[in-house]
Amino acid sequence: MTLQELFNLLGQNPVYILFFFFMLPFTALLAAWLAKGEGHLSPWKYLYSALVYLACVPGIFAVTLSIYFFLFERRSIMDTNIYTQILPIVSMVLTLFLIRKNVSLDEVPGFDKLSGLILMIAATLAIMWFVDRTRIYVISFLPFQVALLIFVGLLLLVMAGWRMFFGSGKRARP
Repeated sequence: MTLQELFNLLGQNPVYILFFFFMLPFTALLAAWLAKGEGHLSPWKYLYSALVYLACVPGIFAVTLSIYFFLFERRSIMDTNIYTQILPIVSMVLTLFLIRKNVSLDEVPGFDKLSGLILMIAATLAIMWFVDRTRIYVISFLPFQVALLIFVGLLLLVMAGWRMFFGSGKRARP
Protein backbone atom coordinates (compact mmCIF):
# COMPACT_ATOMS: atom_id res chain seq x y z
CA MET A 1 0.00 0.00 0.00
CA THR A 2 1.35 3.40 -0.94
CA LEU A 3 0.85 6.61 0.95
CA GLN A 4 -1.52 7.86 -1.75
CA GLU A 5 -3.62 4.69 -1.43
CA LEU A 6 -3.79 5.24 2.34
CA PHE A 7 -4.91 8.84 1.84
CA ASN A 8 -7.54 7.68 -0.65
CA LEU A 9 -8.78 5.04 1.81
CA LEU A 10 -9.01 7.63 4.59
CA GLY A 11 -10.87 9.97 2.25
CA GLN A 12 -13.39 7.26 1.39
CA ASN A 13 -13.89 6.25 5.05
CA PRO A 14 -13.46 9.47 7.06
CA VAL A 15 -15.26 8.20 10.17
CA TYR A 16 -12.10 6.79 11.78
CA ILE A 17 -9.90 9.78 11.14
CA LEU A 18 -12.64 12.21 12.21
CA PHE A 19 -13.18 10.25 15.42
CA PHE A 20 -9.46 10.21 16.19
CA PHE A 21 -8.86 13.90 15.59
CA PHE A 22 -12.02 15.02 17.42
CA MET A 23 -11.32 12.79 20.42
CA LEU A 24 -7.88 14.28 21.04
CA PRO A 25 -9.08 17.81 21.92
CA PHE A 26 -12.14 16.37 23.68
CA THR A 27 -9.90 14.19 25.86
CA ALA A 28 -7.66 17.19 26.61
CA LEU A 29 -10.72 19.22 27.58
CA LEU A 30 -12.04 16.42 29.77
CA ALA A 31 -8.63 15.95 31.43
CA ALA A 32 -8.36 19.70 32.08
CA TRP A 33 -11.80 19.64 33.66
CA LEU A 34 -11.02 16.61 35.83
CA ALA A 35 -7.46 17.59 36.78
CA LYS A 36 -8.27 21.20 37.77
CA GLY A 37 -4.77 22.49 38.40
CA GLU A 38 -3.18 19.10 39.06
CA GLY A 39 -1.90 18.62 35.52
CA HIS A 40 1.72 18.65 36.66
CA LEU A 41 1.16 15.62 38.91
CA SER A 42 2.03 12.05 37.97
CA PRO A 43 -1.04 10.47 36.38
CA TRP A 44 -2.13 13.59 34.51
CA LYS A 45 1.21 14.58 33.05
CA TYR A 46 1.57 11.18 31.40
CA LEU A 47 -1.91 11.45 29.93
CA TYR A 48 -0.97 14.88 28.61
CA SER A 49 2.26 13.46 27.24
CA ALA A 50 0.35 10.78 25.33
CA LEU A 51 -2.12 13.40 24.03
CA VAL A 52 0.73 15.67 22.92
CA TYR A 53 2.39 12.89 20.94
CA LEU A 54 -0.89 11.59 19.50
CA ALA A 55 -1.72 15.11 18.31
CA CYS A 56 1.72 16.43 17.34
CA VAL A 57 3.15 13.55 15.32
CA PRO A 58 0.29 13.56 12.76
CA GLY A 59 0.17 17.37 12.92
CA ILE A 60 3.88 17.74 12.20
CA PHE A 61 3.56 15.16 9.43
CA ALA A 62 0.66 17.13 7.92
CA VAL A 63 2.65 20.37 8.00
CA THR A 64 5.65 18.65 6.43
CA LEU A 65 3.47 17.01 3.79
CA SER A 66 1.84 20.34 2.93
CA ILE A 67 5.21 22.06 2.62
CA TYR A 68 6.45 19.25 0.42
CA PHE A 69 3.37 19.40 -1.82
CA PHE A 70 3.53 23.18 -2.22
CA LEU A 71 7.30 23.57 -2.62
CA PHE A 72 8.35 20.47 -4.51
CA GLU A 73 5.28 19.24 -6.36
CA ARG A 74 3.86 22.74 -6.90
CA ARG A 75 0.34 21.65 -6.03
CA SER A 76 -2.45 24.15 -5.87
CA ILE A 77 -3.89 25.00 -2.50
CA MET A 78 -7.25 23.96 -3.93
CA ASP A 79 -5.97 20.34 -4.02
CA THR A 80 -5.42 20.29 -0.25
CA ASN A 81 -6.90 17.21 1.42
CA ILE A 82 -8.98 18.26 4.42
CA TYR A 83 -8.64 14.93 6.24
CA THR A 84 -4.88 14.50 5.90
CA GLN A 85 -3.54 18.05 5.65
CA ILE A 86 -5.89 20.37 7.56
CA LEU A 87 -7.66 18.31 10.23
CA PRO A 88 -4.45 17.03 11.91
CA ILE A 89 -3.07 20.57 12.18
CA VAL A 90 -6.30 21.98 13.61
CA SER A 91 -6.53 19.10 16.07
CA MET A 92 -2.90 19.56 17.12
CA VAL A 93 -3.28 23.28 17.73
CA LEU A 94 -6.55 22.86 19.62
CA THR A 95 -5.20 19.99 21.74
CA LEU A 96 -2.03 21.90 22.65
CA PHE A 97 -4.08 24.99 23.48
CA LEU A 98 -6.34 23.02 25.82
CA ILE A 99 -3.43 21.23 27.48
CA ARG A 100 -1.54 24.48 27.95
CA LYS A 101 -4.48 25.99 29.81
CA ASN A 102 -4.07 23.38 32.56
CA VAL A 103 -0.34 22.64 32.64
CA SER A 104 2.87 24.19 31.38
CA LEU A 105 4.16 22.29 28.37
CA ASP A 106 7.62 22.27 29.97
CA GLU A 107 6.23 19.92 32.63
CA VAL A 108 4.88 17.45 30.07
CA PRO A 109 7.37 14.58 29.67
CA GLY A 110 8.91 14.39 26.21
CA PHE A 111 7.61 17.71 24.89
CA ASP A 112 11.15 19.01 24.41
CA LYS A 113 11.85 16.10 22.03
CA LEU A 114 9.19 17.40 19.63
CA SER A 115 10.99 20.71 19.17
CA GLY A 116 14.11 18.79 18.14
CA LEU A 117 12.03 16.77 15.68
CA ILE A 118 10.57 19.94 14.19
CA LEU A 119 14.03 21.50 13.87
CA MET A 120 15.40 18.36 12.23
CA ILE A 121 12.53 18.16 9.73
CA ALA A 122 12.75 21.88 8.92
CA ALA A 123 16.49 21.71 8.31
CA THR A 124 16.11 18.62 6.15
CA LEU A 125 13.37 20.29 4.09
CA ALA A 126 15.56 23.39 3.73
CA ILE A 127 18.45 21.28 2.47
CA MET A 128 16.16 19.45 0.05
CA TRP A 129 14.71 22.75 -1.20
CA PHE A 130 18.20 24.23 -1.57
CA VAL A 131 19.37 21.22 -3.57
CA ASP A 132 16.18 21.22 -5.67
CA ARG A 133 16.41 24.90 -6.55
CA THR A 134 20.14 25.02 -7.15
CA ARG A 135 21.18 24.80 -10.76
CA ILE A 136 24.67 24.68 -12.26
CA TYR A 137 24.38 28.24 -13.58
CA VAL A 138 23.28 29.49 -10.16
CA ILE A 139 26.26 27.90 -8.45
CA SER A 140 28.58 29.52 -11.02
CA PHE A 141 27.47 32.97 -9.80
CA LEU A 142 27.60 31.90 -6.15
CA PRO A 143 31.08 31.29 -4.77
CA PHE A 144 31.57 27.64 -3.98
CA GLN A 145 32.69 28.44 -0.44
CA VAL A 146 29.37 30.20 0.28
CA ALA A 147 27.35 27.28 -1.09
CA LEU A 148 29.44 24.89 0.98
CA LEU A 149 28.97 27.02 4.13
CA ILE A 150 25.20 27.10 3.59
CA PHE A 151 25.10 23.34 3.19
CA VAL A 152 27.29 22.74 6.26
CA GLY A 153 25.17 25.16 8.31
CA LEU A 154 21.98 23.37 7.37
CA LEU A 155 23.59 20.03 8.12
CA LEU A 156 24.63 21.30 11.57
CA LEU A 157 21.01 22.31 12.17
CA VAL A 158 19.93 18.78 11.31
CA MET A 159 22.50 17.35 13.71
CA ALA A 160 21.42 19.75 16.49
CA GLY A 161 17.81 18.74 15.94
CA TRP A 162 18.81 15.09 16.04
CA ARG A 163 20.58 15.60 19.38
CA MET A 164 17.60 17.48 20.80
CA PHE A 165 15.22 14.75 19.64
CA PHE A 166 17.18 11.70 20.73
CA GLY A 167 19.19 13.30 23.54
CA SER A 168 22.91 13.30 24.06
CA GLY A 169 22.93 9.99 25.90
CA LYS A 170 24.07 11.56 29.15
CA ARG A 171 21.69 11.32 32.07
CA ALA A 172 21.74 13.74 34.96
CA ARG A 173 22.40 12.05 38.27
CA PRO A 174 20.38 13.04 41.32
